[in-house]
Amino acid sequence: MKGRTVLITGAGTGIGAACARRLASEGANLVLVGRRREPLEVVAGETSGLVLAGDAASSSDWAHFIPAIVERFGGLDGVLANAGGHGMGRATDTRDEDWQAAMRANLDSAFYTARACLPLLAERRGSLVLMASIAALAAGEDVCGYTTAKHALIGLTRSLARDYGPQGVRVNAVCPGWVRTPMADAEMQPLMKHYGENLDAAYARVTAEVPLRRPASPEEIASICRFLLSEEASIITGASLVADGGSSIVDVPTLAFGRH
Repeated sequence: MKGRTVLITGAGTGIGAACARRLASEGANLVLVGRRREPLEVVAGETSGLVLAGDAASSSDWAHFIPAIVERFGGLDGVLANAGGHGMGRATDTRDEDWQAAMRANLDSAFYTARACLPLLAERRGSLVLMASIAALAAGEDVCGYTTAKHALIGLTRSLARDYGPQGVRVNAVCPGWVRTPMADAEMQPLMKHYGENLDAAYARVTAEVPLRRPASPEEIASICRFLLSEEASIITGASLVADGGSSIVDVPTLAFGRH
């Protein structure tokens, strides 16, 4: 990755920050995009990245971002569309504004990022990685907006891979399961309250039927993103790489037999 320029959205915390640190450790130039400047500045202090504070789902913000990137680095070799958010509730409990917020955070942010950056990636035959989820492959309970948006990201990945492959651009998705990030920590709070457990116990509970029996660390997901962004993955495009400790391979209807 030495000397390559990579843009990361949602770069201030969690998986995005872990990816920034991993890529910087290998000599990559970084562009750090996020809505909150303060955490971006912290990551930039560790990685010497260029901070661009704004909304990845805003075309007007990208109109300012792209010239700044070209002026500083001349172009892009890789993009990680990592920004995302929640989308909780069943369909009949989801207000218009909740639905729109879920689509904007999880799908629009990736689309607007891709649309703005693809011309630069095509110039250098670069790589685009979209951060999906195992919610792109199966439906959890009461997460209609999030599930729908993440499913759509797989379609976006395939469409972009098909259209821009002839220009040398590779496009892939990463589908993590539980990852110990601030966002996931917040999702553990209801379990912790209900069962009177600490955070470690809550994660153990949600991964009790996962073959590896644990969540991922942000650094583990960063390693996968680094691989897809590098030339080591030069023949891989249109793929959805699942990183969930094996949870998506479990035959759910047989779980009751294992409890006897």
